[in-house]
Amino acid sequence: MQSFKYRKAEIITMKSSLEIAQKAKLKPISNIAKKLSLKEKDLEQYGNFIAKVDVGLLKKMKNKRDGKLVLITAMTPTSRGEGKTTITVGLAQALQRLGKKSMICLREPSLGPLFGIKGGAAGGGYSQVLPMEDINLHFTGDIPAVTAADNLLAALIDNYISRENKLEINPASITWRRVLDVNDRSLREVEICHSGDVCITRDDFFMISAASEIMAVLCLSESLMELKKNLGEIVIGFTRKGKPVKVRQLGFQGAMAVLLRKAINPNLVQSVEGTPAFVHGGPFANIAHGCNSIIATKLALKLSDFVVTEAGFGADLGAEKFFDIKCRKGKLKPNAVVIVATIRALKEHGNGSIKKGIPNLAKHAANIKKFGVVPVVALNQFKGDSEKEIETVVKECRRLGVKAFRTDVFAAGGKGAIVLAKEVVGVCKKKSRFKPLYSLKLPIMKKIEKIAKEIYGASSVNYSLTAEKDIVQLQKNGFGLLPVCMSKTPLSLSDNPKLKGVPENFKVHIKSARVSSGAGFIVVLTGEVMTMPGLPEKPAALNIDIDANGKIKGLF
Repeated sequence: MQSFKYRKAEIITMKSSLEIAQKAKLKPISNIAKKLSLKEKDLEQYGNFIAKVDVGLLKKMKNKRDGKLVLITAMTPTSRGEGKTTITVGLAQALQRLGKKSMICLREPSLGPLFGIKGGAAGGGYSQVLPMEDINLHFTGDIPAVTAADNLLAALIDNYISRENKLEINPASITWRRVLDVNDRSLREVEICHSGDVCITRDDFFMISAASEIMAVLCLSESLMELKKNLGEIVIGFTRKGKPVKVRQLGFQGAMAVLLRKAINPNLVQSVEGTPAFVHGGPFANIAHGCNSIIATKLALKLSDFVVTEAGFGADLGAEKFFDIKCRKGKLKPNAVVIVATIRALKEHGNGSIKKGIPNLAKHAANIKKFGVVPVVALNQFKGDSEKEIETVVKECRRLGVKAFRTDVFAAGGKGAIVLAKEVVGVCKKKSRFKPLYSLKLPIMKKIEKIAKEIYGASSVNYSLTAEKDIVQLQKNGFGLLPVCMSKTPLSLSDNPKLKGVPENFKVHIKSARVSSGAGFIVVLTGEVMTMPGLPEKPAALNIDIDANGKIKGLF
């Protein structure tokens, strides 16, 4: 139990998120579905409180008018995160309290952070999606399905190479990696043996499942057949003559799609206050686009008046990719953006001073405006934040021409974001003027430089010899018209995590570039990317347990 300052003088005792989740009175998922005018035939129930919704419904509802789309993003975060998921749930609950038909769209949590250090990803306090334990632990099996499909492809590739290898695939050029949904640093380096008369080895490594391109493909496909087609476009390596080899050339996409036939359907759950929620897909927010599935978002827009969703990390990464990759692919038009800020993040970027940290927040707000969308700031209140500090943030934002609102959704649920919700409703009444940052017709380097200079604030971009060769080859192989997915540290606007605030006169260093052709984007790496995290000295797993009655403890 912890004490939490809710208003000026009122002190209340807060239960943990797990305690709140376990004591919440959930409504049957069939009742939640009825709120969305869904019929029993549209659902495949997983117990009383979870259901998958048939992906075919999206095609049937294509002529229905869309609701309003609201993105939750953040200023440059601290390593602990600033509570985007909690604000996402809280805002949707507040909209529901205002009489609006609202829905939540979130990514699925990975087991890696859950048993590692960060914990679950279902929101927190009185602004979380439920049943929390099930959502955080395997859920409906989507991530295990992605893991199986990824590893099936890896096995089929190695089997093909060790036998006839008619395409003359160069084993040293294989880019496809096996995955696992737990943090395991020992799998960062492994040796693969192509058995035969002689064991031919190659160095390899595992990634965490969320980093698999299959996860990104799942989240950027709008039907089972499109999913199968996109799986066939994945590049797995190169021939001895340097030509890219795609899954469809090997004929493996059908078997992979079979493993994902259920995973393509969005998962319907509810929040603490009974707000309907789709929790579907969970791509890495670094080497992928870090958003929930297009299917879930587009279907939610047909089923409700307001859809509140989030994108990974700060606005320089998550929001930019949401706009330039997801919205472009799905022809989505966001109506408003809420930037989550916290006192602790402002202090981190201001060397202890809130006022000196404000420019970081202001930069993100200015960036959002470049996409033609109106930003609103949600100040996520934490224990220990003083009234003076909160007033300073609101005042400074007002001075910059951006409206900011205190939110207290962890402790108060939807009630803690009513004022914010009213502002969002007002913003959404205006016609969306959304536009992507760059044209796909621009050369790859020009796209990279557009993001680096306009979004990050870099003075220039420096390319390594490897990156230059990669980009030339990507253009040569016909991938030049794809959007770029920038992979950099989330802890700074620059590619150096130590540079806080709004860095000036810095260069962005491009280390390499590669294609995720199934997902439909080019991954541009600015440094080392940890695709298989390790466990800390004291993993969260040490505190997680279950009793004889099946009651779980230790999740957060």
